[in-house]
Amino acid sequence: MNMLVAIVNGFTGAMFVLLAFLFVLTVVVFIHELGHFLVARWCGVKIQAFSIGFGKEIFGFNDRHGTRWKFSWIPLGGYVKFVDDENAASVPSSDTLRDMSADERSGAFHSKPLWQRAAVVAAGPMANFLLAIVIFACMYAAFGQVKMEPRVARVITNSPAAESGFKSGDLVKSINGREITDFSELQQYVGLSPGRLLTFIVERDGALKTLKVKPEFRFQNDRIAGRHERPVIGIQASPKVSKITHENVGPIAAVGLGVDRTWNIITQTLSYIGDVFTLRQKADQVGGLLRIADASGKVAKLGPEYVVQFIAFISVSVGLINLFPIPLLDGGHLLFYAFEAVRGRPLSERSQEIGFRIGFALVIALMMFATWNDRGVVARWLDLDKTSVSTEKPVENQGR
Repeated sequence: MNMLVAIVNGFTGAMFVLLAFLFVLTVVVFIHELGHFLVARWCGVKIQAFSIGFGKEIFGFNDRHGTRWKFSWIPLGGYVKFVDDENAASVPSSDTLRDMSADERSGAFHSKPLWQRAAVVAAGPMANFLLAIVIFACMYAAFGQVKMEPRVARVITNSPAAESGFKSGDLVKSINGREITDFSELQQYVGLSPGRLLTFIVERDGALKTLKVKPEFRFQNDRIAGRHERPVIGIQASPKVSKITHENVGPIAAVGLGVDRTWNIITQTLSYIGDVFTLRQKADQVGGLLRIADASGKVAKLGPEYVVQFIAFISVSVGLINLFPIPLLDGGHLLFYAFEAVRGRPLSERSQEIGFRIGFALVIALMMFATWNDRGVVARWLDLDKTSVSTEKPVENQGR
C-alpha cells in the first residue's frame, strides 16, 4: 500500500513539475518568437508559420495574412518561419528565392535590407529582456521595494570573514569603493568575486574600519537550486538585527528598478561565464531543460508571484543565450550580418553552411553538457523519499 501511495505521489509530482515547466517555457518562447514576428511583419516580411514547439502540428489556425499559428508535439522551443526559409532555423533557401517572382521576393526575409534583417533577428532577445523588465517593474509597483541594511548578525566560525576580523553588529558601508545599502547588494558583489580580495569598509561602534577578505567556495543548500557551491565570506544577516525598510515605488521608478534588475541578471551571468573560462568557477551551474523543469516545479509550489519572477529570470537567460555569436542562434545571424556590413556583401552560401554546421555541433555539445550537469536533478526525481518540496517561502540574505 505504501508503495502504491509513493508511486501515485511521484506521478502527481511529476505531472505538476511538467505542467509548471511547460507553462514557463511556453510564455518565454512565445514572447521571444513574437518579437521576431512583430518586427518581421512591420518590415513587410511574409511569415509562413509561427510555431510553439517543434515537429508535427497538434492544432493551429491561419490568420488573414496566411500565417499558420500552431502548437507542435515537441514543446522545447519554437520558431517563426519566413516564406524563403529553408528550415525553422532561418537558414536561407537560395532555390526558393530564385524561383520567386519579383512580387513574392519583396516579401522574402533574405531580400530585405541589412538593417531590417538585423532588427528582425535582434527583436527576439530584446522581447525577452522587455518581458523581464515589465514583470520586475510590475512587481516593484505592486509590492514596493524591501531593503535590509547590510549589518552582520552572525559570523560563521572558521570562515574567511571570521579570519578577517568581522564581528556581529558590523554595518557594511562599502565594498571596493562601491556604496552598499542593502544586504542583497553585498550578496551579489561577493557572489561575483570568487577568489578576489575585497576591501570592506564597516562601521563598528561609531568608527569606520577597513577589512580585507577573499570569498571562498562553500557548499550551501538553496531551496530552488539545491546543494551547490558558491562564493561566500561567511556572514549572515537577520531581521532581528538589521533594520528593514519598505518603500512604495512609483511607475517610473519601478521601470528603472526593472531595468536595473534585468541588467544585474545579465551582468551576473556574463561574469559567471567569464569566471568559468578563467577557471575561477566550475561549470556545474550550467543547466539545461531538466534543471529548468525542476526549478519550475519548486517555484510553482511557492506561489504565483514566484512563478512570475522565475519567468522573468528565464526570459533574460533565453534572450542572452540567443545573443551568443554562435551560428544557428540569433547572435550567429547577427555575426553574419556584421561580416556583411563590413564586406559590403553577404558571406558565401558555402561559408554560411559551414557556420551553421559548426553552430549546430556547438549547440548540441552545450545541450549534452548541460544535461550531464542535470544528472543530479534526475537522481532526486528518482528518489521518491526526497521529491517533496517545502512550501515555505524562501529565506533570503543568509550565509554570505
